[in-house]
Amino acid sequence: MANKGRILLVEDNEKLNGANARALKLRGYEVDTALTLAGARRKLSLSEPDVLLLDVMLPDGDGFDFCAEIRGKTTAHILFLTAKTEHADRVKGLAAGGDDYIMKPFHPEELLARVASAMRRRSMDRPPVKAFSAGNLALDIVAARAFVGGADLLLSQKEFALLLWFAQNENETVNAETLYEKAWGMPMAKDKNTLQATVSKLRKKIGPSGYDITARRGQGYVFERN
Repeated sequence: MANKGRILLVEDNEKLNGANARALKLRGYEVDTALTLAGARRKLSLSEPDVLLLDVMLPDGDGFDFCAEIRGKTTAHILFLTAKTEHADRVKGLAAGGDDYIMKPFHPEELLARVASAMRRRSMDRPPVKAFSAGNLALDIVAARAFVGGADLLLSQKEFALLLWFAQNENETVNAETLYEKAWGMPMAKDKNTLQATVSKLRKKIGPSGYDITARRGQGYVFERN
């Protein structure tokens, strides 16, 4: 099963900690655990979790205070595990930088649903990729410009769109229809000559990069090192 993300579970009840960790691992998450805030600090110093499941009442401190302490140091979504039901406590947690609550006692399926929701929000929060590189070929995705050894290739909009798709699918054969739709935003229909001409121009411009675009008869094109 593919890794769906990293979770740090901070819960001082060893039995509950272990049961929740097993449930999360069975859903494909990579899980680190800690029984204390001191242990949580050590785990955070080693790796950045996507989601932090944080008990509020711990033997060496308060989860709300810990959240406020680390909020500026981590981008993890912080979900409090708490038996505190007072409105003032929930407000305090959110003010400290928390993102959500799971009220104890909770069913494992609720925990899994809340974590999945947090993972989706985190993926939407991530900034889009702004740069891409392949060998000495560099692409500025925001500006839609490509460079070889620092020299601007002066690509057209369509040429850049094709090159970006090629670079992201290096060594894979991509059919003409897919390439046309990625660059022109519409089905290719009978406009194969336009694609061929644009690929030919692009192929010449990237010559110094050490990459080539090879046509494979009846299959499409492949972007690969010379």
